[in-house]
Amino acid sequence: MGSNRWGTVLVNMLVVASGFGTMHMLEKFKDAVIAHYGISGGALAYQQDAYVVGLFVAFLLGGTSLFKGSFKRSVALIVSFAAIPQFLIPFVGNWWLIVALRFFQGFIVALIAVFSNQIARLFLAERPFAKGIILSGIFWGGLYGISLAKWAGGSNAPWSAVRETFLLSAVVMYVVLLIWWAFVEDFEIPKEKHSSSGASVWKMPFTWVFGFTFFPALWIIFTFGSFTLHHASFTDAQNSNLVMALEVSMGLWSIIMGYLGYRLSVRNTSNRGLFKAIVSVMTLSYTVTFLGLLVVWKGVTGSEYALALLGFVIAGIVQGTGPAFWTTAPAAYPKEIYPEASFALGLISNSANAVAPNVMFVLVGGFSAGMVIYLAMALMGILLLLVSFRMKLPVEGA
Repeated sequence: MGSNRWGTVLVNMLVVASGFGTMHMLEKFKDAVIAHYGISGGALAYQQDAYVVGLFVAFLLGGTSLFKGSFKRSVALIVSFAAIPQFLIPFVGNWWLIVALRFFQGFIVALIAVFSNQIARLFLAERPFAKGIILSGIFWGGLYGISLAKWAGGSNAPWSAVRETFLLSAVVMYVVLLIWWAFVEDFEIPKEKHSSSGASVWKMPFTWVFGFTFFPALWIIFTFGSFTLHHASFTDAQNSNLVMALEVSMGLWSIIMGYLGYRLSVRNTSNRGLFKAIVSVMTLSYTVTFLGLLVVWKGVTGSEYALALLGFVIAGIVQGTGPAFWTTAPAAYPKEIYPEASFALGLISNSANAVAPNVMFVLVGGFSAGMVIYLAMALMGILLLLVSFRMKLPVEGA
């Protein structure tokens, strides 16, 4: 059973990686896309904005019955939201329809909340480590999508190569899903709500406070690389290396901090003990992120590539908050409502995806002003964690 559980974690990670391969792929064919659709670079950016907004809406839909019921059916549905548009995109002639399809591809993030329910059933103290491995798939997927686009010819690839790349990646998603389907066991994610008994997660102050502890991390994760490189004066090759370093760093930190969460959790597996481990890991991650941001700031303003690279690697620890955050619901909420709590916490934290891109790329003109915002986000995360730690957990009041 033990090895089977960890095998499940690995195939979950592969599903996440194959799905998140869609994240940056289209923009890596930039010149080919602009030429094929006759659009401007500004219009191209809308497809990534739509994707990020889709990440947010996915958790809004998590409060409905769409991702409830059969666990396997839910995963297949979520993967299809990414895979079917991937089949269609290279054949669609209207750019704004492409933007709409990218919005639906953002629903792939719902896998994170759905897999949280499964991990809660399979593990106790090991939950952060298992979740860290699964979440690392987001960044392995990002690298896979970027590498696949580069292999096909990148920005100057002929449209036939773009089409083949999209079709190949869509097929890979379903092949991985089939392997996953044969490997895992199904279970029911409860459809009923518990608000009638006074146990609505939305009426609990803890949900709102702790939900926003992950908001700063997502603000940084989904905008930091693009914003920083937009203001940097490095070569294209150096910028490419910085992007790859950030993706690898986030993937590795996800696993490392997840393992730390496991080692801290195993000391005390009571609800409060598990929550203490969660807060400890997230606080440490934000603290080191703060230091990494300072290093990046100095490296970029001084055009010191090696220093900027080091800062990116250090700041990638912001993803170390993820494995701990996504194990909160089963640790902090009564068993009957923690699936609902997972989506609620995800919706609150992922509201960063609906706000951050516009703030950082539209309202913030200078690099230093942006870095001040990122540093403030790290400090806000620490402050909210300290506040949440003093609160009574929902399960303690049940």
